[in-house]
Amino acid sequence: MMQCKSRNYCTPVKSEIVGLIAGLIVGLMISSPASSQLVIRGDIVHTMAGPPIKDGVVVIRNGKIESVGPAADARIPPEARTLTAKVVTPGLIDAHTVVGLTGFLNQRQDQDQLEHSEAMQPELRAIDAYNGKDRLVDWVRGFGITTIHTGHAPGEVISGQTMIVKTVGNSVEENVLAPIAMVAVTLGEGAIKGGRRAWFRRGEETRKSPGTRSKVAALLRGELIRAGDYVRKRASADAEKRPDRDLRLEVLARVLKGELPLLVTAHRAHDIVTALRLAKEFGVRLVLDGAAESYLVIEEIKAAGVPVIVHPSMARARGELENLSFETAATLLRAGIPVAMQSGYESYVPKTRVVLFETAIAAANGLSFEQALGAITIDAARILGIDGRVGSLEVGKDADLALYDGDPFEYTSHCVGVIINGEVVEEEAR
Repeated sequence: MMQCKSRNYCTPVKSEIVGLIAGLIVGLMISSPASSQLVIRGDIVHTMAGPPIKDGVVVIRNGKIESVGPAADARIPPEARTLTAKVVTPGLIDAHTVVGLTGFLNQRQDQDQLEHSEAMQPELRAIDAYNGKDRLVDWVRGFGITTIHTGHAPGEVISGQTMIVKTVGNSVEENVLAPIAMVAVTLGEGAIKGGRRAWFRRGEETRKSPGTRSKVAALLRGELIRAGDYVRKRASADAEKRPDRDLRLEVLARVLKGELPLLVTAHRAHDIVTALRLAKEFGVRLVLDGAAESYLVIEEIKAAGVPVIVHPSMARARGELENLSFETAATLLRAGIPVAMQSGYESYVPKTRVVLFETAIAAANGLSFEQALGAITIDAARILGIDGRVGSLEVGKDADLALYDGDPFEYTSHCVGVIINGEVVEEEAR
């Protein structure tokens, strides 16, 4: 190694000095508890596991929450790094998006959210298309969104699988919470492309796509029946009678076993009822997505015990969404139906919205602050089945937090910090 005293004159540095410096650096890295400890202090801390805490403190160690409580009772390590904010919440959860499959550029090369070659595609894995380094992932994270339920978009009878992942990291495997979360199904106009509506596709192959609602339901029903037959044949004691592996039917077999729910995008009231009918017929788990006219069939949804991931509040009110309401989330919650919010998907720009803003509109139209925050934290986590790790600030859970300089649902407020797995990943105000 050479030490340069000027541009033209360099002298050697003794190797023992280099070794001493390296040793000191390593020693500091090993001995410093600050490297694994972080303290978040907020004027108000919304834990979503109890009442808000005024002048609250969250202590984080090794990526997990070590303690939560009033500052007066907190043991704050003097050497730990401390961040402060007016409002502290759990990291936000987008209960349904296509971010990571649809990209920032909004061009053909970064649009992997919807495959149009077939109507039935349960074997398509979201994890195989997800790009965690896309700028769109970074962008939504800057608003406090730390976990997303993302994957194949509505638009085919079965468009593919969804996954749940955190909005950070170089490797999707390091940050995925559920590599296969649900199977995305579309009922209604979004799945109708062939037959009498083939003119709308303008040259695309439509022979394998349905042209009516009854055809959509029949295709889905037939595929589930085939999956049931596949399960029975694969369990045969006679090896010669067992069918070869079928990726499509393997996924639907997991649906029939109750391991994976169907995420059914349905907006019209009669399409929602069809989804409930199919779920009852096959005894499968169901999560309703979108559900713009769900307020018309509240009793049916409640009787079925099905949660709803409500359409984006500011989605364009046209076509199937012509009867959407800003009050849908509040109406469903009053009826006792579990609700989460989403940024959603549109084939036209924007390919994603910001779930924080969509929820703010719902908060201005019937949701209380706690209900609105719950719809993008703990309630969303429960619907997605990840509440054991995220969704609230509790001891032992992942240290995912969002920091704001005011009410998160006020347009003039900013997200001033984001922590994921105990690491500060955003500090610039957005």
